[in-house]
Amino acid sequence: MSGTDQMSESLEQLSETLRIAAITLAAMRAERPDFEAIAFAEATRRSCVALRAGDGTLLVVLGDPYDLDTQDWIEERLREPFGYRVAQRADIAAYLSQQETQLRALDGASKQFAPPAERSDGAQEISFESAAEADSAVVRLVTSTLYDALKAGASDVHLETTGAGLAIKYRIDGVLTSMENVPGSELADQVISRVKVMSELDIAERRVPQDGRFKARHANGGEAGREIDFRVSVMPSVYGEAAVLRILDRKALSDQLHGLTLDSLGFAADMKQRLRQLSTEPYGMLLVTGPTGSGKTTTLYAVISEVNKGEDKIITIEDPVEYHLQGVLQIPVNEQKGLSFARGLRSILRHDPDRSMVGAIREPETAEIAV
Repeated sequence: MSGTDQMSESLEQLSETLRIAAITLAAMRAERPDFEAIAFAEATRRSCVALRAGDGTLLVVLGDPYDLDTQDWIEERLREPFGYRVAQRADIAAYLSQQETQLRALDGASKQFAPPAERSDGAQEISFESAAEADSAVVRLVTSTLYDALKAGASDVHLETTGAGLAIKYRIDGVLTSMENVPGSELADQVISRVKVMSELDIAERRVPQDGRFKARHANGGEAGREIDFRVSVMPSVYGEAAVLRILDRKALSDQLHGLTLDSLGFAADMKQRLRQLSTEPYGMLLVTGPTGSGKTTTLYAVISEVNKGEDKIITIEDPVEYHLQGVLQIPVNEQKGLSFARGLRSILRHDPDRSMVGAIREPETAEIAV
């Protein structure tokens, strides 16, 4: 009996024992992958793949049906009915390998790192379909990482180049969580270069920090047309470069902040009373500080929502404007056009405000004007 026949017999026995239908590589190739259900990077790491059958049925193929952690992760993640199938790990690896093309060297960056399709208003469209069909594994990895971060409710994505490759981390509810370690220093360089191209940064400059941003839209499904902003910070390190992408999902924030008050934020009664007292004072400064993701902006929005009765001129300057407040004049920072926090704050003071909000105090000049 050949090795192939032995593997087939072993798979059939496993299928009978677990009462999970088996699927061959040929049958897998007859269906299309659904990287929206399970991202390419996770499929590779967990030796599983989601397939969309011709009738729309979702199938999840497992390479290790005894891996209960992966099954728990799948069942918690998926929101629609699906059926399990079992396959040889080697067949899943071959199927995923077929979906990706060989990584290209950085000298082919002009093609490999071409940005996604842009709409007339300049927002880039990213989708799971584009991630599955792109000719570069780097493009797929970056896109699936961003989508996974959105689905997990992350506020930031950290891409860190290490001695072994690329470390991917998400900040969720203020806590930095390690999600994946992708081996290969060349791959890490290419991922950072991909992010820099999307942010219109200089991919040849690797010695100084760079800041940029880009917009993306869901191009498919129920979220089609939903726009997401990403702010990007790239820093050099001893192993290469590291990037942090701040996710600004205005629609999710809008839904979250609809009817927002201090009562909904979980403050202690004495703290709420103190905040309300300070926010209604006719003059003075209320300074809100804290680490990334701690809720500074949300707290200030809640305060403004409570004091905004239509009788005061309220002006904010933010980078960027994260949520549109009814009846409030909100000014977005535009460093490229010369509109900094300091210059914007100076202009605000000449605009007859009753209350003003400064989104960030980053340099002495802004601090002096604020004080």
